[in-house]
This record gives sequence, structure tokens and C-alpha cells, in this order.
Amino acid sequence: MSDLPQLSAERVHELDRAHVFHSWSAQAQIDPLPIASASGVRFTDYDGREFLDFSSQLVNVNIGYQHPRLVAAIQEQVARMATLAPGFAYDMRSEAARMIAERAPGDLDHVFFTNGGAEANENALRMARVHTGRHKVLAAYRSYHGATAGAIALTGDPRRWASEPGMPGVVRYWGPHLYRSAFHASTPQEECERALQHLRDLVAVEGPSTIAAIILESVVGTNGVLVPPDGYLAGVREICDEHGIVMIADEVMSGFARCGEWFAIQRWGVTPDLITFAKGVNSGYVPLGGVVVSQRIRDTFADRPYPGGLTYQGHPLACASAVASMRIFEDEGVIEHSRRVGEEVIGPELARIAERHPSVGEIRGMATFWALELVRDPSTREPLVPYNATGDAAKPMAALAAACKERGLWPFVHMNRTHVVPPCVISDEDARTGLAILDEALEVADSFVV
Repeated sequence: MSDLPQLSAERVHELDRAHVFHSWSAQAQIDPLPIASASGVRFTDYDGREFLDFSSQLVNVNIGYQHPRLVAAIQEQVARMATLAPGFAYDMRSEAARMIAERAPGDLDHVFFTNGGAEANENALRMARVHTGRHKVLAAYRSYHGATAGAIALTGDPRRWASEPGMPGVVRYWGPHLYRSAFHASTPQEECERALQHLRDLVAVEGPSTIAAIILESVVGTNGVLVPPDGYLAGVREICDEHGIVMIADEVMSGFARCGEWFAIQRWGVTPDLITFAKGVNSGYVPLGGVVVSQRIRDTFADRPYPGGLTYQGHPLACASAVASMRIFEDEGVIEHSRRVGEEVIGPELARIAERHPSVGEIRGMATFWALELVRDPSTREPLVPYNATGDAAKPMAALAAACKERGLWPFVHMNRTHVVPPCVISDEDARTGLAILDEALEVADSFVV
């Protein structure tokens, strides 16, 4: 006999509306869709409607839904030891830490586990401040680092506004984004050089001796899938080395096959001081995140207690799922597949889509991490909807999302962009199916072009 109830769609919806408080939502204005099951790259509602997932939920189901080996690993672990306090040493945490460290660049040989990405960034920030004895942190405008107090203060997009004034010491900078350049650049090289000079100037006027860290997303995620120009990350590394600043690479979204590498920053051969991760490490089957720590920062705490911890950090179920996930990645060539499907299917198909639709201002991305920048006027690059649009102003993007869903595709839409971020294991056929639906749905966006 199971202690788990079998609820109808109506009951699920009724209880949700009666008792669940949703994140990032006006509670009276949402109508969550009850989901009955998920498998592979699709999920299904209680009416049997199937959706091809081009969002990977929150860009985290990298390995797809219900992978049998990953499910079995969690079942095996829960049967032999479901939980343990983090002060003990235990096999799955030790093995998960070893595997992550071996796949990280340079001397990032130690792992501090958390329950998710926001907590990872909180602890990376704390490590940097204690290690340097400084308090300022440079964080980009086009960024998202989480919703806890410190992480939301680091975040550069409008989601931070309601939490302000926040943690002191955060200084904003503009990262590279050639399509909407803050530096009036006309080539990737110009954008790289000017963005780095902007960062150097900011360090100089803020005082290098006051700056603990520069945090960046190796490839910016929700704020546009912004792939840095060649040389930019190496330039940031040089600035940090020059002034004793800790370089933090937020890989919560971009890591673990999403960009066709274990960690996206490896694409450019750069080693930061700290890497934060979550999401794709185990595809969210059990909550898990962490910080990969360099030797020199680890040495700061060799004889000095680290001032932080979490009850569930390195949870046995989470670590077992991470171990199984990384083994699956290697056995099934998930990283190589993600890279190839981006190069051979998603990228070329999106280029053809862009040629057909005047609403597509730019496509950008890599592997299974892409965005379409949608515009109302291709010549002026006016966004399809205003920055941080709500209500009637946001209707064009809402209409596009509805058109996708009506056709069985679940999109990831943010501001004036739709992202193509399916599970990294998506087949060529499924990728083409989803892109064909998106191609059709973009006619809705085209209807708003002036």
C-alpha cells in the first residue's frame, strides 16, 4: 500500500490554488498547468497532451526526464542510506566531489556542496570576501545569480529591484553584447576590447584594493544567452590576476553539457578561482549545487574555519544522483552530443528561421543553449516588447508562447527573447520537430513588426 495519494487533475489544481504560494508570480493571475508525467524530452498533462520541452524546465533537465539509470541510482541510494549530516565523510559525496574536481579546469580540486545555485553563489561570494579581506564585488547588469539575499543583490536584471536596497558593496558593469553594445562597437574584437577597458576603468575608480571579486556567467543565461567574444574571459582573468581579485564563474546554467563542455569556461581555456554549479549536474532530480574551489582559496581555510554551512549540503541522494549523472554523460556521450546537435542541427536551422522572419533580429548560442532576439523593427533593433514589459505591453511575447504551446512545444520566453534550450540529449529529429513548430509560431511575432 502506498502512502502517496492518486489525485485527479482537478484536485491537483484545486489544492495548488488553495495552498501553494508560487515564486515570481502574482498569485491571483496565474493558472498552473497540472502535469501527470514526463519522459525523455517531453512531459504530459492529465488530458494526455504532450509537450516537447524546449525549456528543459528552468534550463536544468540536461539529461532528460526519467533517465532509467539515474532513477535507479537514486532508488539504490535511498534504500541503503537516505540522509546523513554533512560533518561525516560518506562515499557518494566523496565520489561526487572527486568527479567534479577532475572535470574542472586547473587546480579547482575541492567542492563545497549546496542545495542549489543561489546558495552556491552566496558561498562563493563569502569565500572571496574572507579570502581577500575586501568587500566590493563587481557584477554585470545582464545577469542572474539567484534569489537569496546576496545572490539577488548580485543579479543585474529587474528581478532584484523589489529587494533593494540590498547587500552593500555591489558595483555594476556592462558585459559584452555586440548586438546591443554599450560601447558603440561594430565588431566582436572591438566589443571585447572596449568591454575589458570599461572593466579596467571601473576597477581603477572603485579602488583595486577594495574589490574582492568579479562575478560573471561564463555564458550569460536567462538574460540572453550571450556568448562572450574570444579573449574576453581571458582578459577578465588578467585583470583579476593583476589586482588580486577573485574571479567567480557562475556556471549554474551553462555547465554540465549545456554549452558542449563540462564547464562552459573551458571552451576558452580560462581557469577562474571559483566555479558555481547546480542545475545540469544532476538535472534537478534531487536539489544540488556547489562551489568548485581553487587550491589557494582552500588554503585560506586550512587552519581558519570556513564561516558557512547548510544542513543538507552534500545530501547522499543528491550526490548519488550527481555521480550517476556524470557517468551517464560519459557513457552516452552527452557532452559531445550537445555540441554536435548545436553545430549541425540547431544552429543551421535557426539561421534559416532568422532569414524567413523579420521579427528575428539575431540568433546566438552554442550546443543546446540558444536565444532568438525578437524585434519590432529590424532596422532600428527596437525590441518586440519594451524592457521588462508587463500587461498589454508584453502581449506579443505572450502570444508567441501561446502559439508554441498550442502546437505542442513548451518554450522558454524572457523579455523580448525566446530561448532554444532543450534537454542536451535531444535527438536530431526532435530538435527539428521543435524548430519547425517555432518557425510556424514566429509568424505571430512577425505580425507585430512595423
